[in-house]
Amino acid sequence: MEYGFLGYRSTFMLDFVVSALVLIVPLLLFSLYSVKIKRNFSLHKKLQIVLGAVLLVAVTAFEIDVQIMHGGWQNIVNQREVPLTPEQFNFARNVLYVHLVFAVSTPLFWATTLFLALKRIPNPPAPCAHSKLHQKLGWISTIDITLTSLTGLYWYYVAFIASA
Repeated sequence: MEYGFLGYRSTFMLDFVVSALVLIVPLLLFSLYSVKIKRNFSLHKKLQIVLGAVLLVAVTAFEIDVQIMHGGWQNIVNQREVPLTPEQFNFARNVLYVHLVFAVSTPLFWATTLFLALKRIPNPPAPCAHSKLHQKLGWISTIDITLTSLTGLYWYYVAFIASA
């Protein structure tokens, strides 16, 4: 497959990650619902571990694809049928820079939240002395991944869809 599957001149991995960005927030909200409303701590733990692992693998494969296989995001964007103007290209670059602030901080917050939870929360999971910090880190991670998703989707729109 020469291009991605969403109908634009992107890559398969870029389209895969964009699709994952659409799915991650509802799955994360379900995980929060399972712990806050249903008080199902075990399901929340399993979902967070699976989501974290899947995102780690997907983002690693994505970075290999973009950086090594295609030589950077600019080469992918330059495959558009209608090229971006220099102004549009610079705008896409700036949107990407904003996205990267969240995309880089998200795995750090998520890994810290997960690592401390696995270390400090009992097994099977239950409320404990670490719960307050875990909730704060969890909300920071949730907001961060949501902003990662929104800015990533906006970048895809600016880079591949707008003015197409």
